Amino acid sequence: MDLKDLYRDVIVDHNRNPRNFGKLDPADAHADGHNPLCGDRLTMYVNLDGERVSDTKFEGAGCAISVASASLLTEAVKGKSRDEIKALFVDVHALLTQHDANVDLSRLGKLAALSGVREFPARVKCASLCWHTLNAALAHADEPVSTE
Repeated sequence: MDLKDLYRDVIVDHNRNPRNFGKLDPADAHADGHNPLCGDRLTMYVNLDGERVSDTKFEGAGCAISVASASLLTEAVKGKSRDEIKALFVDVHALLTQHDANVDLSRLGKLAALSGVREFPARVKCASLCWHTLNAALAHADEPVSTE
C-alpha cells in the first residue's frame, strides 16, 4: 500500500468512524475552534494527570479532513505530556506544510497519513484546526481559535 492509499483509507475511516467523538464531562480544559473558510467547528476537551493528557475527546462538525485529523489527534496524544504533544505538533505541522519535511514518519504512526493534505494547500487549515484548538485548551485560553 502506498502513502496515497494510506492517506485515503485512514482519512475515510476516521471521518466515517471518528474516535473519541463526544463531550468529555467533566473536562479539565476545553477550547473551541473554527475554520471560517470551510465552516469547520469543533470543541476539544482534555483531562490531565499532572502534565500528561489522560483523556481527550472532541465534538463538532466539519469536512472529512477536519474530522479525521481530530480523531487521529485524540488517539495520538493520550498518555503524552505537554512537551511530547508540542513536539508532535511541530512534526505534524511540518508534514502538512513542507514537501521536504524531515519528519520520521514511523514515529508518527497513523498521523503520517495526514501527509497527503500538503497536496491540497487550502486544506492544511482543516487538518491543523484541531491541533491549534488542543494547544489552546492546554493553555487554558479563553478566546476561541480561528484559522483566519
